[in-house]
Amino acid sequence: MESKMVVSLGCAQVDVRFGAVQALKSISIGFEAGKIHALLGQNGAGKSTLARVLSGLSVPDSGTLEICGKPVKTGMPVAARAAGLDIVHQRFTLPPTFTVAEALEFASARKMGGTFYKAGSIRNGWGEKMRAAGINTDPDAKLADVPIETVQALEILRALSNDAKVLILDEPTALLSLPAIDALFNQLRHLRDQGVTLIVILHKLREVMALADTVSVLRNGSLTLPPTPKPELTTAQISDLMIGEATIETMAPVRTKKPNQPEVLNFDAVSSSRIGVEPGLSDLSFSLSGGQILGIAGVEGNGQRQLAEVLCAMSPTRSGQITLLGENITLTTTQMRRDKGVRAVPFDRMTEGAGLTLPLWENMQSWRAEAFQKGQWPFVSTTKMQQAASEALEGFKVVFGSVQQEGGSLSGGNLQRLILAREFSKGVKLVITAQPTRGLDFKATDFVWSELNRLRSEGAAIILISSDLEELFAISDQIMVLRDGTNAGQFSRPFELRSIGDAMVGATR
Repeated sequence: MESKMVVSLGCAQVDVRFGAVQALKSISIGFEAGKIHALLGQNGAGKSTLARVLSGLSVPDSGTLEICGKPVKTGMPVAARAAGLDIVHQRFTLPPTFTVAEALEFASARKMGGTFYKAGSIRNGWGEKMRAAGINTDPDAKLADVPIETVQALEILRALSNDAKVLILDEPTALLSLPAIDALFNQLRHLRDQGVTLIVILHKLREVMALADTVSVLRNGSLTLPPTPKPELTTAQISDLMIGEATIETMAPVRTKKPNQPEVLNFDAVSSSRIGVEPGLSDLSFSLSGGQILGIAGVEGNGQRQLAEVLCAMSPTRSGQITLLGENITLTTTQMRRDKGVRAVPFDRMTEGAGLTLPLWENMQSWRAEAFQKGQWPFVSTTKMQQAASEALEGFKVVFGSVQQEGGSLSGGNLQRLILAREFSKGVKLVITAQPTRGLDFKATDFVWSELNRLRSEGAAIILISSDLEELFAISDQIMVLRDGTNAGQFSRPFELRSIGDAMVGATR
């Protein structure tokens, strides 16, 4: 007789809404005990939101939660942990300025220091647990000096020290090298064999196929695939479930680029070093002509930020050459590139695109103050700078009261218009724009698209980095997929969603 499946973790009819966006839509899912479950989906599909709900870190608008056979009140991380569930976040939570033992003691609910938190007891207690887990690191070492793969192992040790029977790992491979990923996967298989249930959020299908027992897929906040045994699925089927179908005919028309435009940008085998969570670029080659929009697709964290920073001279190249209008600019500075017509709309308008405490006119004009020179440099006419800023803001229909007001006083859409007004000024040759419509309403999105189309019609070359495939399909002339910092495929119109989706996740058919 077939045995009944034992569910370690489950939720029913979970809904989560953030303003006008419904992040999760009536999610009901159960994870079988003692297995490794891969949870997949594009950026914004709802994976991290679901993980936060399951671990008690987010309160859903509706729905119920059950952990290890017991109902648990949602929005209560302490209750979730007491029921046997813990989570290891993508961005590590252990304090880097502490020693390894101190960090584990601080973050763990199971203390080793005794009533009076004796340093020796902390060191010895965590040292013993580390040795039992195969972590060969000095408990007195500063956490900031420990290799990143060891920090990952310590984060898992911290969670398991609370007697976790269910462990959620949010993109645990994002920071790791390939050998470190192999070691992590061996550790997770060992935990599974000891009876721990693991829910692992992953982006790369080769990792899913190497690790998972079952696969689940979220798309646009909905469950498109409940936990399904991996042998029953192909990478092509998983890709289709993640990406979905798109009706290209319904998307905004694209303007045809002018013929015989000169080559503006050439990337010739450019490589860069890993910075933070992203891989560096690896022998990346492509070219871009004037009057053309090159869309950059890919799962976030695959080199998109590195591409933008290398183009803007904010990250150095290790090898290769960057040519702008026939001139080698590989070793030039950010300001030198701006002087040559390179402009950038950054990923985050609030933290990177504007000074929220600076007045609007400084946000607009301070980078080109020499254009308002008054008499002998370094004296400038702030009156003229303010007047020019006001005219530019009005031209881009920014709603503001005075150029003296702070950047942080503008709405998100108006702040984006300010950035466009600053970056899309005269003399633009190359524009790198990253997630330019994220968080904007339809009207503001249409404005951004129209400005990109205007620049293209004037002969500028544009790189559009976006996680929104519909946006890329709407206004790109070509689409290049970045995966692990490399060119995983370049596509021309008419775009085929399936091929681009496969290139994004590394699926084969």
